[in-house]
Amino acid sequence: MLSKIRSSSLRGIEAQIVEIEVDIAAGIPGTIIVGLPDTAVKESKDRVKSAVKNSGFEYPIRKIIVNLAPANIRKEGVSFDLPLALGILSATGQIKKDCLLDFIFLGELSLDGTLRRVNGILPSALEAKRGGIRGLVIPHGNANEAAVVEGIEIVPVRNLPEAVKFLNGEFIPDTPAFNREEILSRDSIYEVDFSEVIGQEHAKRGMEVAAAGGHNILMIGPPGSGKTMLARRLPTIIPDLTFEEALEITRIHSTAGLLGSGQALIGTRPFRSPHHTVSDVGLIGGGSFPQPGEISLAHNGVLFLDEFPEFKRSALESLRQPLEDGIITITRASGTVTLPARLMLAAAMNPCPCGYYT
Repeated sequence: MLSKIRSSSLRGIEAQIVEIEVDIAAGIPGTIIVGLPDTAVKESKDRVKSAVKNSGFEYPIRKIIVNLAPANIRKEGVSFDLPLALGILSATGQIKKDCLLDFIFLGELSLDGTLRRVNGILPSALEAKRGGIRGLVIPHGNANEAAVVEGIEIVPVRNLPEAVKFLNGEFIPDTPAFNREEILSRDSIYEVDFSEVIGQEHAKRGMEVAAAGGHNILMIGPPGSGKTMLARRLPTIIPDLTFEEALEITRIHSTAGLLGSGQALIGTRPFRSPHHTVSDVGLIGGGSFPQPGEISLAHNGVLFLDEFPEFKRSALESLRQPLEDGIITITRASGTVTLPARLMLAAAMNPCPCGYYT
């Protein structure tokens, strides 16, 4: 028998809908996954088999062929566990097929059938809304993050049996509520504040001018003069985030796996301070499957480079184009992605090698 179910895969910070086809036929028992899966996706067949059995369902001892379409795009991550399990159960007639294509299914399965939270739920929710899809079935730990997107149905489930009961009409999940004003107000509190700085009137005036105009700033002074202290408080004098800006920041951090458990939205401007030994890829993004770098993680916030002359010249030169354009385009063998990189650059350095020239 054949069944079809939907999931999604990340390309940079964008999600792409993936249709999973599961066919169960006569032949030597085993599971074959095609459609450019990475190692994590290939290994999912063993997690799915144990999760299905330990959840009390029947796992077919037959030949199972799984196709991830479109087949010419690389699929990565552990979020395909849940749709693979449901696709197999649907193909064996253990769940109804009526609304399988109405939802996007995402989630990592443990061996006992419990669902673990995954990265990139927010981009998937945004893509579901753009694609006119009814909603998402996701792990309970990702419910608040997905609820940020209005106009789609969010179905949080804790384990595989709950997902099966929902599809069979035997379970009505609690839909998370989201109040954007309340969330932004609650999460827009910084741990430090610019008003805490006593003195340093000349430096504070320069930072206020830079923040007002969105200019980059370089601070030169001896060790202990307060350069880092001032830089950490720079985001607190930049205007508060709009909901659209908070959504952009949250989408990037969701993709990078930097959202806290149960966190719905990032309400403060990012402050990123990489060590001066950071690589070019770590700074601008990249990898075999391009991921956001420090400049994208600092989007709509501040990127602070302490000990500025110690950074590699190639890393500093790579900042030129993103600072001018507000985006960074990364091309690798697996494809090309464009990531946002609109930020304020704050740098600090000593006036001489010993630091005490002045």
